[in-house]
Amino acid sequence: MRVAIVMGSTSDLPKVEPAIEILKEYGVTVDVRCLSAHRAHAGLSEFIEEANGNGTEVFIAAAGMAAALPGVVASQTVIPVIGVPISGSTLDGMDALLSIVQMPPGIPVATVAINGGKNAAYLALQIMAVKHPELREKLLAHRVEMEQQAMKANEEVIAKY
Repeated sequence: MRVAIVMGSTSDLPKVEPAIEILKEYGVTVDVRCLSAHRAHAGLSEFIEEANGNGTEVFIAAAGMAAALPGVVASQTVIPVIGVPISGSTLDGMDALLSIVQMPPGIPVATVAINGGKNAAYLALQIMAVKHPELREKLLAHRVEMEQQAMKANEEVIAKY
């Protein structure tokens, strides 16, 4: 089980680190790179080619502003790509969100919320769970745990009011 995470700038790392932690908790090998689609395109293509042959099952690509990175990755692979729009510009990430979701037909990028690194990790896990039953079981157990926490919070509210 392997996921490749690429970001356009080291300033994106704090938004990506939660995804790295979640994936590692689930036993997934994570390859992380900082390769701008604009400033390091040759290195990016090299990394994508490497991932195409090393068992990578999902890409997570995080980028802000013009956010070309997820689309460039998707243009060079048929491995699923999850885009994470990053805030930081004067448009608070809306520019990145719109850039990532407006891919041309045939080159899709699944997109999570602005700064949605955690959900990118969970979506990657769900994609891989189709092939890996152990991930499916862990994800189902996590859902039960979340439900229990929500019900406990509900009981605390009831008791208080």
